[in-house]
Amino acid sequence: MYSDSKSKYLYLYERIRRDIIDGVYRAGDKLPSKRNLAGESNVSVITVQHAYELLLEEGYVSSCEKKGYFVIYDPRAVFSVADTKAESRLPAGENPDSAGHRQQGEGISGEISNVNTAADSTELSFPLYARTARKVMSVYQEKMLERSPGFGLDIFRETLAKYLRRNRNIDVNENQIIVGSGAEYLYGMVVRALGRDRVYGIESPSYKKIASVYNAEGVEMRMLRLEKDGINSEELWKADIQVLHITPFRSYPSGVSASASKKHEYIRWCNEKNAVIIEDDFESEFSPSRKPEDTLFTLNNGRNVIYVNTFTRTIGSFIRVAYMVIPKDFVDVFKEKIGFYACPVPSLEQYIITELINNGDFERHLNRVRRSRR
Repeated sequence: MYSDSKSKYLYLYERIRRDIIDGVYRAGDKLPSKRNLAGESNVSVITVQHAYELLLEEGYVSSCEKKGYFVIYDPRAVFSVADTKAESRLPAGENPDSAGHRQQGEGISGEISNVNTAADSTELSFPLYARTARKVMSVYQEKMLERSPGFGLDIFRETLAKYLRRNRNIDVNENQIIVGSGAEYLYGMVVRALGRDRVYGIESPSYKKIASVYNAEGVEMRMLRLEKDGINSEELWKADIQVLHITPFRSYPSGVSASASKKHEYIRWCNEKNAVIIEDDFESEFSPSRKPEDTLFTLNNGRNVIYVNTFTRTIGSFIRVAYMVIPKDFVDVFKEKIGFYACPVPSLEQYIITELINNGDFERHLNRVRRSRR
């Protein structure tokens, strides 16, 4: 049943999560006691405890002292189940409803402040980056001066595909990955590929550069109010939008994280409306959870979700390298519409990040930050 490459508690977590999503356990149902499930599954009580804690972290269940764990995920609800986990991530004193209303009619809130300071300790150490750069220049020499293909170096995109498969459960090939100089650059490329005739919906409040890019591209926008665990359901389903830009892990500046119910509602909305979701996954690598956060890209089997991430947070503010992962069905359209653009990221930076990932330094750095946050 289990393999050495995957922990028992992860198998158990995935099995229970699948049962919850498939309706074997419904909203309000009590999960088996830890002792009973341990006996049935031939694992230790500690293993069951770890699996239940993951379900609790992701908002599939809630716990009640001396009573057990109860399912709160409800796919039938149009208005998502309240998620205490998401509420606890709000900054102290912040009311998500008032934050949303405060933004109505006045756009987006201010810039992210102090995102990448030396005291933040999430940046890769400069000596490590410098050593890697010297090694890359020694190995590749004049090759690093060659012009990068439009969507990025093949070796870099192949490395990213392996990293995403290994660490984010995103199974794609390198042809689905497009490299750009920062997330804002990629937002604009998405508009040029999908067309300016679509109406875009964004979270309110959200990082103001998102709206700035869409305004600069000349597209219509709708501001959708954030609540405790994501966008207000009534506003989402009534909005006349075809593209939804969201930050499900932790939206800035509200601190709101999408619950499990809300993530599946986003997917349901996307499929029923035949719409597109832009999943902005900024900073999710630093989740203190013992498993990677579920991405909407994976939850929707790579359909109609464009996944965007950046190395600005994980490596350093001096790095202007981001990437997006597009569905297989979008590859030909994106090549036709934006394939002629030159890649704005120097080959040297792509080779450096490739080396950091391949030699394990990048993932060791992420693990150090995760451990400190736990």
